[in-house]
Amino acid sequence: MTDHVDLDRFDSRRSTVYGNRGMVATSQPLAAQAGISILQDGGNAFDAAVATAAALNVVEPTSTGLGGDVFALYRTADGTVGAMRSCGPAPQEATIESVTRALEQADDPGQYYPDSRGYAVDSDASADELGMPFLGPHAVTVPGTARGWEATVQKLGRKSLADVLEPAITYATEGYPVSPVIAHHWQAAEALFTDEHAREAYLVDGESPSPEQTVRLPRLGASLRTVAEEGADAVYEGNIADTIVEEIRSAGGFMTREDLAAFEPEFVDPVQTTYNGAEVYELPPNNQGLIALEALNIAEEIGAGDYAYDSPDRIHAFAEATKLAFVDGHRYVTDPTYESIPPLSSKSYARERAQAIGDEPIRDPAVGVPNANAEDADTVLLTVGDEAGNLVSYINSRFAGFGSGLVAGDTGIALQNRGASFSLDPAHPNSLEGGKRPFHTLVPAIAKLDADDWLAFGVMGGYMQPQGHVQVLSNIVDYEMGLQESLDAPRWRYREDGTLGVEERLPSTAKLARRGHDVRVLPPVTFGGAQVVRHRGETLSGATEPRKDGVAIGY
Repeated sequence: MTDHVDLDRFDSRRSTVYGNRGMVATSQPLAAQAGISILQDGGNAFDAAVATAAALNVVEPTSTGLGGDVFALYRTADGTVGAMRSCGPAPQEATIESVTRALEQADDPGQYYPDSRGYAVDSDASADELGMPFLGPHAVTVPGTARGWEATVQKLGRKSLADVLEPAITYATEGYPVSPVIAHHWQAAEALFTDEHAREAYLVDGESPSPEQTVRLPRLGASLRTVAEEGADAVYEGNIADTIVEEIRSAGGFMTREDLAAFEPEFVDPVQTTYNGAEVYELPPNNQGLIALEALNIAEEIGAGDYAYDSPDRIHAFAEATKLAFVDGHRYVTDPTYESIPPLSSKSYARERAQAIGDEPIRDPAVGVPNANAEDADTVLLTVGDEAGNLVSYINSRFAGFGSGLVAGDTGIALQNRGASFSLDPAHPNSLEGGKRPFHTLVPAIAKLDADDWLAFGVMGGYMQPQGHVQVLSNIVDYEMGLQESLDAPRWRYREDGTLGVEERLPSTAKLARRGHDVRVLPPVTFGGAQVVRHRGETLSGATEPRKDGVAIGY
């Protein structure tokens, strides 16, 4: 009997998973197993992270891939906390003027703003009114995945890139059964992919696969094999690079071989704060990490975690802290080489901002980049730990689902649409410029709870991510929940339109409404995908998102 999924409910009992030698938590069981196999074969947490991410490229192609970007927050066995950011910029030729001109000359600019994504497209609207394209060639930024994977294993791992890609190649070429939540999201490909080579790469006789159906992705498998044999340069300087450029430029975009070849990953210093005794590390701009840190600082300042867990005061305090952090982050966070950014993670800044919080909700904050549609974007997160003490939170993303709708020729590589987060307003800090990196929602995280107690964690889902960090960390730090309990707990999320989304299981929603919050009950699928691995003493533990297909596996 085929397994059907009801995305509005989850009631399977899960427990925190324990082990001494290795732990992987992610949103698809076969990918988690790929990571564990690398650990068992002598790899460390970083090797396993890349193996898991590459496997997700195949078994969860609805969320991630070689055509996207990759990020890491990690703690090495010697206690060093570090970060990697491997996200590409807009093509050098992509400017507000060039994109606006291309939209004005397009036969049907509305194809880049599909109604299914929440747009009401006016075919007579100007480019200024339409905003930055969400789909198509102008939404594609330079992909960072391949060189990010390679940099991870070369700098931090023990194994070769070829070794860690092998499980993904096997899944792609020999096939795997599709899991239920992923099958549901795969249905979007039927409308998104219009070119025949894209449909042949990801659809079976024009249809998305059903749960339990075995799928093979031979084109993607061949590209992964090329990367394994030739290295990441194949994507940036070899035949794959030629195919990516040809795909984008033939559709009217501006990508060049020089744009691809010039890209390099960065190892950067994390940004950090403390929250009720825990040290919290996040990615700096152009990512949302400062939003999470500012929200935690404000929440600590107003004592949000001192309220009883079931109290509406708790949710009000945390939601208002997050709301203010979003206002600041979405106003200032961008590529820091183009704009200066205030000290949003400082305690003194939080003290000033906390004064705005009272008994009633703050009204009409300005949140989000107009038309970016980043609020509900989704992707994959994995967390890995090994017995030596290495921990990594690793994100691989195409931004929204299968991305731009473009698949590069016969490579099977679906290209991301992260450029949709740019603004065509030259006055906006996140305005489009050639060579500039867009605002990124993606934020892996590391936290130190005690001298010998560390967490690798994250919560996927667009603007859910920083507020998911706040909730999961507070559940563990303030309310002493176990790992799986902290992920199972009902969630809330502040929305761009000013509403407070809640899961129906959340207590005190009626009291929140009476307090002035515009409360909306939303389905569980809108509250993100969390993963967490903990290393405490000699024990590893892990938990996985109950709203996804995934597992935590330890040994």
